[in-house]
Amino acid sequence: MHPQLDKNRFDTCEKLMDALEECHRKEFLKQCLGLCNFEKEQLSQCLHYTRVNDSKERIRQSRERQAKMKLKQKQREEEEYGKNGYLRKVIELEMQKK
Repeated sequence: MHPQLDKNRFDTCEKLMDALEECHRKEFLKQCLGLCNFEKEQLSQCLHYTRVNDSKERIRQSRERQAKMKLKQKQREEEEYGKNGYLRKVIELEMQKK
């Protein structure tokens, strides 16, 4: 079972989509007897690789965003507590004395 065939989303598989549609359009009997299975299998593989590559790209972009956010958070903490959280340690020691 393949996802909805959206030529905008799966532009790399457009030729295979057209080939499968053409095979189905020629004769209904060919479709019923499975004579279009080669085209269908090729299209399924293309769609799979496209989805996998898209998800890898989204994961890479997400990791880049997370790294930027961690860097900004670290910079904010350094601005607030000084390098290596020195002021935080001083505050904790003062709280323990009380």
